[in-house]
Amino acid sequence: MSKVFSIPIRIYYEDTDAGNVVYYANYLKFMERARTEWLRALGLELDEIARREGVIFAVRYARVDFIKPARFNDLLQATVELIKRGHASMTFAQRIQRESLTLCEGEVKVACLDTATLAPRAIPNHLVTHLDPGAST
Repeated sequence: MSKVFSIPIRIYYEDTDAGNVVYYANYLKFMERARTEWLRALGLELDEIARREGVIFAVRYARVDFIKPARFNDLLQATVELIKRGHASMTFAQRIQRESLTLCEGEVKVACLDTATLAPRAIPNHLVTHLDPGAST
């Protein structure tokens, strides 16, 4: 469960604020993209999960530490690491880095919710085997 997944993120002008640095809320978007691409790399698509399994994932908690600014045209890496899988939730450690310098890091917990009721629901066994192949269901 401790593999780190990474995607490249190029900073465009639209990502920056009046000070020519990345607007703080965009770091959360970059983290979301990394989690989505991590699932895709595992062979899972969020729209198919909702349709076939009847579940969606929603952020329950996010703690973000903004350390250094990113600027227009930077090439960053957004990382995601599953650090805990609960019955109906997953917790991730995430970083935004420029080369080996960490610009932003955080912890994000997502809850598994039933699409019809939006109530918490156990992560379906089919998904658990993809998320953590060594897990018993």
